[in-house]
Amino acid sequence: MVLPALVLLAAMLIWGVLAAAAQIRCVDAARIGARAAARGEADAAELARAAAPVGARVRVVPAADTVLVAVEAPCAAPGSLGGLLTVRVGAEAVAAREDALVGVAEGGGGAWPA
Repeated sequence: MVLPALVLLAAMLIWGVLAAAAQIRCVDAARIGARAAARGEADAAELARAAAPVGARVRVVPAADTVLVAVEAPCAAPGSLGGLLTVRVGAEAVAAREDALVGVAEGGGGAWPA
């Protein structure tokens, strides 16, 4: 009776560690994508998708002076529980657009802060 409970507990602990690792990868991918999009790189979504967990969805939302990158990924439970238990992890990152900052400085908005 105790052995199946211990196996289930171990599987759930492993799933928790895998979900935490996937969350960290989503944070890193969102940051990478936001930096690339802020610099004006066309492949910012692809860079974020390459750093994200498998099956992740990347969304890039440009605004007037910022860019937002959102990354979401599924994290299935290990083993046969994977079809039944899945959580979604995700992260968002926002960066100031560099081309917008250059335009502000040239338009009389003042110099960069020291």
